[in-house]
Amino acid sequence: MTEPVGYYLVNLLVEQQGPVGAPALHLQLGVNAVTGQIMGSGEITQALPPPYGQTHLPQVTGSIFHTGFGQDTMLVHLSGQYVVSVPPPAIGSYLAQFSAALAVDKAWNGKGSFSYANHNVTGCEVTNESPAAVSNEQTLIATA
Repeated sequence: MTEPVGYYLVNLLVEQQGPVGAPALHLQLGVNAVTGQIMGSGEITQALPPPYGQTHLPQVTGSIFHTGFGQDTMLVHLSGQYVVSVPPPAIGSYLAQFSAALAVDKAWNGKGSFSYANHNVTGCEVTNESPAAVSNEQTLIATA
């Protein structure tokens, strides 16, 4: 695989292996390969009855850091906010924090964890769910 230049898209699934009903993080990210900056959106899903079970993350931002030794591992830090509506009889909404830490290879597969509200989900597998052309050849939207 060649080193990506420019801007490319990646879709990731971050989930624990084993526990049924554990929260899963779905990310749609745009990566600036030159600067290491990431922007995108995501969703946390869990097997709970509505209105629970889906948490939309409208804006996720972050950075990539490279370990630079041995097999280069990308350390990815992501953060964002999402709106939480207070259940009745209370009225209102507030912004809650989201963060994720991933250690992935060049194909965007690896390990990670994420946290939201009062939940910390650790020991997760990170899987690249991008279309084959994007994940195998890092098809670029624009080149530098």
